[in-house]
Amino acid sequence: MFSKQTYINRRNQLRLQFKSGVLLFIGNDESGMNYEDNTYHFRQDSTFLYYFGLNKPGLYAIMDIENGNDYIFGDDFTIDSIVWMGSQPTIHEMASTVGVEKTGTISQFTEKINSFHKGAVQYLPPYRPEHQIKLMRFLGISPAESHAKASIPFITAVGEQRNIKSEEEIDELDYAVSVTTEMHLAAMRFAQHGMNEAQVAAKVHEVALSSGGNIAFPIIATINGQTLHNHYHGNTIKEGQLFLLDAGYETPKGYAGDMSSTFPVGKTFTEKQKEIYRITLAAHNGAIDMLKPGVHFRDVHMQVARTIFDGMKALGFTKGNTDDAVENGAHALFFPCGTGHLMGLDVHDMENLGEQYVGYCGIPKSKQFGLKSLRLGRELKPGFVLTIEPGIYFIPELIDLWQQNGTNKDYINFDRVNEYRNFGGIRNEEDLLITETGSRILGKPLAKSIEDVEAERAKAF
Repeated sequence: MFSKQTYINRRNQLRLQFKSGVLLFIGNDESGMNYEDNTYHFRQDSTFLYYFGLNKPGLYAIMDIENGNDYIFGDDFTIDSIVWMGSQPTIHEMASTVGVEKTGTISQFTEKINSFHKGAVQYLPPYRPEHQIKLMRFLGISPAESHAKASIPFITAVGEQRNIKSEEEIDELDYAVSVTTEMHLAAMRFAQHGMNEAQVAAKVHEVALSSGGNIAFPIIATINGQTLHNHYHGNTIKEGQLFLLDAGYETPKGYAGDMSSTFPVGKTFTEKQKEIYRITLAAHNGAIDMLKPGVHFRDVHMQVARTIFDGMKALGFTKGNTDDAVENGAHALFFPCGTGHLMGLDVHDMENLGEQYVGYCGIPKSKQFGLKSLRLGRELKPGFVLTIEPGIYFIPELIDLWQQNGTNKDYINFDRVNEYRNFGGIRNEEDLLITETGSRILGKPLAKSIEDVEAERAKAF
């Protein structure tokens, strides 16, 4: 937790955005894997954590704007729970550490929420089924209506506040990213021909656990880098293949790192691998060079798309006018995702609130293949934290579909592309802070040049 004053200040800042009404915060519950007492790793709702700081299941919080009162509700542990869980502070004791003095039980929460006019209570979009059930129980809102009735002013106020990271948040993110770097370096220094992907993933997870936190999202550790979110770890890795790792550390306070690296299973990249890797690295570094306040991130993404298309053109994969090709989405055969996303308490920060509000300021997203996957499409401001992660992927099923349909045939040399259909994928990813004058990479540097990656790989042999 941060200091008590931090949470008081955050709530006061949020309160200034409203003249009346009641803001409802629903904390997360434990979730059973296969029976009630065998639970998944507990993770508190990030907005609850941001404003109320308590990482305990079964809590609710209320901000009564007109009366200026904040409340935390939850049930204290019974002796039966203490036998299994050990001594625990009371709800009131925990609430006091974040500057909230008005507390109560779940029964008292029910009474309190029912004392307000239902139209005065504002809530954020639910992302768990139990949230929808609670909204139906306490506010009479059916699950089918729960998203539509979420408060856009509440979403916007939270999004704009959480998007600007404070100095103490930046320090926490620097630490999260530094540990994330160590996770990636551990993989580079460990992976060898004949291992399976799970062994490498286990080494990465070990670094996170030994640092006192956990992973920020399920580890992607794969020789099939063309599958963007590949969580299968059953393949044996072999000399000559590329290994793509996408992994991040989550601190005990809940802040995330998110980095990707691609390295050869052997000591060095092949010449073919180097050619594609250089294009992704040029797009990556070019995107970083553009980052500063006032720059629109969609422009960064489009420049990345042009860099990738031009690089692939030089190798014979693409053809035609670059601007026309990118306008038509031809680059998305190789780069079907976004250049980056916001990051903070969530690895995709506040994605549950809706990208159109947090990442796009309410502007509708593009529906074009590739561009529709860009999660950030707004002007950058000091205090934003985001990822940069362009990549090049050869996805056989996508290649076949485009070739069959003649999609962007004026810009793609399919015969050349099919020569690489089993190449896999390459992605590098770093985490950056937008400063008053530009940007800086968070945390310890990650090996990303061909020379630096090969130097780290040499330590595995």
